[in-house]
Amino acid sequence: MSIDDRPAPGAARSPGISYQELLDTDTHEVPSSLREESSGYFGSDDMSVERYTSRAWHDKEVEHVWSRAWQFACREEHVPDVGDYVVYEIARSAFVVMRTAPDTIKAYWNSCLHRGRQLKDFDGHCDHELRCPFHGFAWELDGTFKRAPADWDFSTLADRAAAGDFQLPEALVARWQGFVFINPDLDAPPFEEWVGGGLDHFERWDLGSRYVEAHVAKVIECNWKISQEAFCEAYHADTTHPVTAKYIGNSNSQIDVWDNCSRVITPAGTSSPMLPYEVVPDEMLRAMLDIRVDEDTPFDVPEGDTCRRVAASAARDRWRPIVGALADEWSDSEMIDNFDYTIFPNFHPWGSFNRIVYRFRPNGDDHRTSIMEVLLLSPFSGERPPPAPVHWLGTDESFTEAPELGMLGKIFNQDLANMAKVQKGLETSKKGAVTMSDYMESKVRWLHHKLDVWIDAGEQADISDVPVEL
Repeated sequence: MSIDDRPAPGAARSPGISYQELLDTDTHEVPSSLREESSGYFGSDDMSVERYTSRAWHDKEVEHVWSRAWQFACREEHVPDVGDYVVYEIARSAFVVMRTAPDTIKAYWNSCLHRGRQLKDFDGHCDHELRCPFHGFAWELDGTFKRAPADWDFSTLADRAAAGDFQLPEALVARWQGFVFINPDLDAPPFEEWVGGGLDHFERWDLGSRYVEAHVAKVIECNWKISQEAFCEAYHADTTHPVTAKYIGNSNSQIDVWDNCSRVITPAGTSSPMLPYEVVPDEMLRAMLDIRVDEDTPFDVPEGDTCRRVAASAARDRWRPIVGALADEWSDSEMIDNFDYTIFPNFHPWGSFNRIVYRFRPNGDDHRTSIMEVLLLSPFSGERPPPAPVHWLGTDESFTEAPELGMLGKIFNQDLANMAKVQKGLETSKKGAVTMSDYMESKVRWLHHKLDVWIDAGEQADISDVPVEL
């Protein structure tokens, strides 16, 4: 292609069949949310490696992002009864997220107002009060100060408590689709207003009616953005997950961005156009089902039919006993395609029957390590099962050592093989910058664009707060 024939920046698309063209072949009605297109162009410039390697950049994220953004703390079923709580930590901050009444969940800063000791070290339950284990200062579950041992020695405490000055400080709390979000910024707009477009798509998929079937967490030897970015684009899949190229149109993915929400839709039942050969239906089916050539497949692709339609039909049969009529109402795309949404800065709920939810965050205050968490949300019938406890993988353990992940463990291990090495590579980079594609990696560019917006806004606000000397 000559220079004169190149498309405008951000306008280039894969030469393969587009996602919207695949939807045209669907055997069932396609919801309007999947027909929605909202691409964004965030430039073609390189980005400095300091975003991943610099302590100063991390400090900016702590001050201007983690202290102001809405972020996923837990599921409602993690705190089912009054007095149940989880400890949520992000960078230098920690919160006790507690059900304080049958339909009320609050988030308190995890710090005693007496001498500052953490109020809670682990998830658990309080029967009647929230009590500091150091000196015994106690608060009612609603955060109202209750008592202090030897209160005769605190001359101002009674007056301060009566005035509400010794109430446990709270963060904002929002509940959406069974998820509990917190925001340390009391001036933040409401959660759904803050997120903007994309949230309404989940009304159809109702993640609130699922349960946490699995929850796996692991410390990764890289910055939180590196671990997250591996799940923000499908461009890497042909190289990192080569077998998926036979049944997933990785470079055919559709990327959409709104305000604080984005998504990548990656179609299945179609091969990657980056392959130098055409994949026959049987080969595509075997790759999709992870079945060797010497093994029988549970079904075949009839002549004249497509692997995509047959796989969607099989998925309907699999889901019908669990979800009933929905299996016959939803589109082929909803049966087999991948819908990875991201709510800025670090929360990834997948759409449709996909069970995956990701959360990525700094490992405490360390900008060179991060925590990756995978939750599997599954439909259920009857009484909601209790949520699975967190399975923390050790430093030397791989994701395949979490059997509850199934074949996903193999995929995550392939991603894991890159993450620490990206961090090391960036630390020693002579170039000092990363180069990203305009479209296929536009969701990654969107993440950094949002970080810039938040950090710049925070720094400008700090400047405006400085008194002007006359």
